[in-house]
Amino acid sequence: MSIELITTDGIFALDGGEWEVTNNVWLVGNEKEVMIIDAAHDHQRIVDGVNGRHVRSILLTHGHNDHINAAVALRDVVDAPIYLNADDRMLWDVVFPTESPDRALTNSMVLSGGGEMLAVMHTPGHSPGCCCFAQEGHLFSGDTLFCGGPGATGRSHSDFPTIIRSIREQLLGLPPQTVVHTGHGDSTTIGAEAPHLEEWLARGH
Repeated sequence: MSIELITTDGIFALDGGEWEVTNNVWLVGNEKEVMIIDAAHDHQRIVDGVNGRHVRSILLTHGHNDHINAAVALRDVVDAPIYLNADDRMLWDVVFPTESPDRALTNSMVLSGGGEMLAVMHTPGHSPGCCCFAQEGHLFSGDTLFCGGPGATGRSHSDFPTIIRSIREQLLGLPPQTVVHTGHGDSTTIGAEAPHLEEWLARGH
């Protein structure tokens, strides 16, 4: 499995606040074809990373602006469909009121490209439509699970008990050696995060 990381910098905006962030964009596939996970800030940087390969799909882990704001420009260049869970359409519409995603991500959907297959896991909490993408030994977690705990809640359309339920019921059951490729920051493993569930519950959002 070929996994390549591209980082981009920009602004995350929600509920009237703005924060400077560095986003992880992941390319999954081989030397001829890739799937792109998230489309953050700088479409040209992502296009450069693709380096002429065929793009099978642009998969958005969720609808926050910092994960989607390069999606339409990226689609225009690489001519690949954008996938987003329908429960995050209201977040998409803030960024792209006159554009639409091409296809809806649904739980247990399997997506293929570049000789690889990714299973969609609908993991609401950070936002209603958050999704992770799993392949044996690897999880692309977006902002659902980070190195150090769950993604942020407490803002619009987020809910701490929901994200904990998503992590507990869907992610922590994966093999402990599963590498978690996150939406921001360092990668981790399921085995490294699972022992801290009670700490997260005590900490709250």
